[in-house]
Amino acid sequence: MGLTSPELLMVLGVIALAVIALVLWLWPRVARKGPLAFASRLGLLLVTQVGILAVLLVAANSEYGFYSTWKELLGQNSRKQTLQTGSGNGKRPPALTVKGQEPVGLGRKEKAGQVDRIEIRGPVTGLSMDGFAYLPPQYFQKEHEKDTFPVIVSITGQPGQSINLITKAKVPQAASKAMMAKEMRPAIVLMLRPSVVADRDTNCTDVPGGPQALTFFNQDVPIAANDAYRVDNTRGSWGAVGNSTGGYCALNMAMTNPARYGAAAGLSADLFARQDRDTGDLYAGSKQLRNESDLIWRLEHMPPPPVSLLLAASEKGEEKYYAQMRKFAGKAKAPTKIEKLVREEGGHNFVTWRDEYPVVLRWLDKELAARR
Repeated sequence: MGLTSPELLMVLGVIALAVIALVLWLWPRVARKGPLAFASRLGLLLVTQVGILAVLLVAANSEYGFYSTWKELLGQNSRKQTLQTGSGNGKRPPALTVKGQEPVGLGRKEKAGQVDRIEIRGPVTGLSMDGFAYLPPQYFQKEHEKDTFPVIVSITGQPGQSINLITKAKVPQAASKAMMAKEMRPAIVLMLRPSVVADRDTNCTDVPGGPQALTFFNQDVPIAANDAYRVDNTRGSWGAVGNSTGGYCALNMAMTNPARYGAAAGLSADLFARQDRDTGDLYAGSKQLRNESDLIWRLEHMPPPPVSLLLAASEKGEEKYYAQMRKFAGKAKAPTKIEKLVREEGGHNFVTWRDEYPVVLRWLDKELAARR
């Protein structure tokens, strides 16, 4: 059973109820004096707490999407990355392969769109990643068969899998609803995770002598999308959005590649590429590289990029992110445009982000349309 499967939660719930019933039945038999009876009662209480705690932890993980698989919970990456060599005939293989469709319950593709399961093999970095692509209903309509579409890259947090953007954040569902209601233009939405290599959080940075994560998102992802789909490549026609670490990725992509990404949004976003045991050394001791990975430092010391940026955070429940958001907004100079999405309260979780994504998708569409 998968870590987020309803079956696991049901089994744990049944086990917890059985343990509680067993404890109630055994309690009168151990209600005696003496160290053995005391140890027995302590053991029964411990077993009860473990059973209840297991149910609560699995339920919380299923709701908020902290870990998607058993391997992630044990500190292992659920996906393997492979380098693909060229065929030698002078033609590179397609950078994006469609593996099939993901059932999301949207309805007919001509009315509500479709979600593809995709694999990206970066021709620039040699890195690969699986993910999903939402195609709008107009993509399949005969009157729009020659149209190209803007792209929004949506990135989940770390650790996290791209499926969380479908099952937890409900991104394609929100996009489909907005497009059918004509609240935003038809757009392709790519749904990816921030980690580009197994067993390491690269924080969307180009690691000296290591994985080139930022290059993957800035160069490989656009190449891949162009290989498989009809995408709009006019200046600043792409947008990006992410939550937590994915929010840092989205903002960093726009600030370092404004010719591609005209607008980006960070939900409860980190504003710097932190280093810890999961990231290892990201900068090879270079202070300059560390500074350039700090988005507030970039606003203070580098030419302001011509992009629109949206930051979202809660005043209560996300005090750290709210303070960073205010500081970031205070440093911005034209032509960089900063807007804030402030919630009175909310947590660092998919419950909060699920409410924000519909608003942010419409904001991205508005900003990208204004740049045409």
